[in-house]
Amino acid sequence: MRFSPFLALALVVGAAGAAGGWWAMHGRASEEQQAAAADAKLDGQLAEAGIDARKRGAIEALVRSYILEHPEILPEAMDKLQARETEARLAPLRGALETPFPGAILGNPQGKVTLVEFTDFSCTYCRSSVADVEALVKDNPDLRVVIRELPIIGPESEPAARMGLAAAAQGKYAAFHKAMFSGERPNSTSIAAAANAAGVDAASATAFTQQPSVKQELERNIGFARQLGINGTPAWSVGGKLLSGAVGREALQAAVNAARKG
Repeated sequence: MRFSPFLALALVVGAAGAAGGWWAMHGRASEEQQAAAADAKLDGQLAEAGIDARKRGAIEALVRSYILEHPEILPEAMDKLQARETEARLAPLRGALETPFPGAILGNPQGKVTLVEFTDFSCTYCRSSVADVEALVKDNPDLRVVIRELPIIGPESEPAARMGLAAAAQGKYAAFHKAMFSGERPNSTSIAAAANAAGVDAASATAFTQQPSVKQELERNIGFARQLGINGTPAWSVGGKLLSGAVGREALQAAVNAARKG
């Protein structure tokens, strides 16, 4: 197959996408088949626009020259395409994603703007983001923050997440969340201390952590993460956009503002 600069970006980005989400590539045609199909489609589109093979060759030479002189556009294009693909995966999940486990909410439960946070009590970056979220809640009275427990870092992550959901069931999630991130890393002692500080009924909470609904919630969150390509915490969803990592207060506020306008 002849070289086509028109296809160069698509091929490079396609390879990058495969590295970041192998499950999405399962069952797809080979890269050569995809490229051939794309090239054939492009031939048809150019023909409809009155661009013959000679004109196409001249245009491709210009495009190739530009790409070689400005290779920085390749990672830029890759980032943009990956963002679009993520948004496409996020769209059908958004309703379920923004429906919280009962009580697992920070901020205004009736807020018109929803920020979803995937978090793990064992996550250092989640801990450093607590102040950012608190500031967002303070500055945005219309913001509801849906917390999705994603216990993936260590063996004590899941017991802490389960207790967090038990605290949510008792209407004590915000207090437990703050106490847990203010104390030591998760272990049996720190989890019990955070529950006590939040005013959680220990006996009732311990029984609740073994409820099927708790296991189902954690499995649901892991499923969301897989579908969205999330492999670390914190991760954020707001207004159809996905952000990864401890992006900081300004980036979160910008995303909230964009969601409000949208």
